[in-house]
Amino acid sequence: MTRFLVGILVFVINVVYRDRPYPRFYVLETVARVPYFSYLSVLHLYETLGLWRRADWLKVHFAESWNELHHLLIMESLGGSDFWVDRLLARATALLYYWIVIGLYMVNANAAYHFMEMVEEHAYASYDKFITQEGEFLKTQAAPAIAISYYRDGDLYMFDEFQTSHNPEQRRPEINNLYDVFVAIRDDEMEHVKTMVACQAPDADLRLTSPHNPALEPAASQL
Repeated sequence: MTRFLVGILVFVINVVYRDRPYPRFYVLETVARVPYFSYLSVLHLYETLGLWRRADWLKVHFAESWNELHHLLIMESLGGSDFWVDRLLARATALLYYWIVIGLYMVNANAAYHFMEMVEEHAYASYDKFITQEGEFLKTQAAPAIAISYYRDGDLYMFDEFQTSHNPEQRRPEINNLYDVFVAIRDDEMEHVKTMVACQAPDADLRLTSPHNPALEPAASQL
């Protein structure tokens, strides 16, 4: 089921948007935020019912959605959302996937995390291919202000929080042009992959912690 869901998304991204990179990435980032919303919704439900409380998981998944939000804002600043058809397709797909992932997460959390692992792997490969093909052009373009604010000049607490394979402040992307922005986004996607893998570990409920939690051993030591 997870491969089928990923396959549909990959078809839309790679076939429908083959020659339109910024709208393609806009659709990808709109949908990529949704599973993290689903995880948070279910975790809040479990906590409300008194079934399970994992404050660190809430922090990590919110930080992941915050990171994907800024990817989306960057693509919007590049014109990826200029056409209403692209916005409609992205939002309709996101709404559908939100409810599907909620159901999947409640039935089999590892399957839901594996779904997102595959989505993030595809995102990494898509950005890596784009950088390889368009790198020289991207180096001549200025970095969007939102990218500079998020990666360089803003409060980087949330940036550190989603990277469970790094200690806080260990990773600081250099942002001088649009090429650097896409490299940073690509590398973010790999960090999401690592976190999704860590979430599927047999002892993840004990080992996966917030990178900013000094009282517990971070998952970085397990990756």
